[in-house]
Amino acid sequence: MIEKTIYLEGIEPVTIYGINNANLDKIKLYFPKIKIVARGAEIKAIGDSKEIMEFEEKIESIIDHIQRKNAISDDDLEHIILSIETPVADSYDKEEDVLIYGNHGKAIRAKTINQRKLVKEYKDNDLLFAIGPAGTGKTYTAIALAVRSLRNKEIQRIILTRPAVEAGENLGFLPGDLKEKMDPYLQPLYDALGDMIPPKKLQTYIEEGIIEIAPLAFMRGRTLGNAVVILDEGQNTSVKQLKMFLTRMGKNSKFIITGDITQIDLPERTGSGLVKALHILNNIHGISMIEFDTRDIIRHRLVKYIVNAYEENHE
Repeated sequence: MIEKTIYLEGIEPVTIYGINNANLDKIKLYFPKIKIVARGAEIKAIGDSKEIMEFEEKIESIIDHIQRKNAISDDDLEHIILSIETPVADSYDKEEDVLIYGNHGKAIRAKTINQRKLVKEYKDNDLLFAIGPAGTGKTYTAIALAVRSLRNKEIQRIILTRPAVEAGENLGFLPGDLKEKMDPYLQPLYDALGDMIPPKKLQTYIEEGIIEIAPLAFMRGRTLGNAVVILDEGQNTSVKQLKMFLTRMGKNSKFIITGDITQIDLPERTGSGLVKALHILNNIHGISMIEFDTRDIIRHRLVKYIVNAYEENHE
């Protein structure tokens, strides 16, 4: 008889145990010769060495599945424990089509032609500009790529930033500390991350600095290496601000700038740094520029018509 303790690192214990320990009870049924005790993030198993070894392999496979998909179904649990190969339902469900699995096992994919282009260009370039109208999934796809790189341990951290520019409204004096003042500007970034990372894990990542969400001014003077750094709403940076941001690049880092040059909220006399950068950086090797258009809009069907109508009126 031997005793083995398995530590559940990187996942929420409830995900593997199930609601009211439903998954754990099923696992115990498959290993009747082993005494299994689960407490918090530890599973203790007592039994014959051969049985313990098999049990440990199955638990590690279950953990790996949860880390990739953020969930596990009854069928998945049975397939893993019984070593049944899961058939692919169709080509759309193939693993290579999925960027990451978000919360509750939701598969997050590049759905449009330019979202797929962004994924492709990400492999070969360290600086990417994703430009286009609202609702095209520019930032969402960029954040999914960053989360995938973090999960694959290609980088050590994700940094998300936005310029603090009011979108045509005068917000006046905001109460609270600096974080409370800035959070309304940064909320869209929290929303995207909230789709992809479980809440407790996301909070831990933020507390430990693995994921940082900060206003653009906080980037000054830093060297950002071993990271995916995403600047959202890039059209609202000045020329000096964007130059400052671009020169923060460190080793093993990828920078993604997203923006919509038709929605610039800067004062009239302030030129957009994004417009300038698109003009002067377009022939540099290692920099890719992807232009999204109304074909990529994946919000409510009316958004596409609204964007088209404003473009036609402007012309």
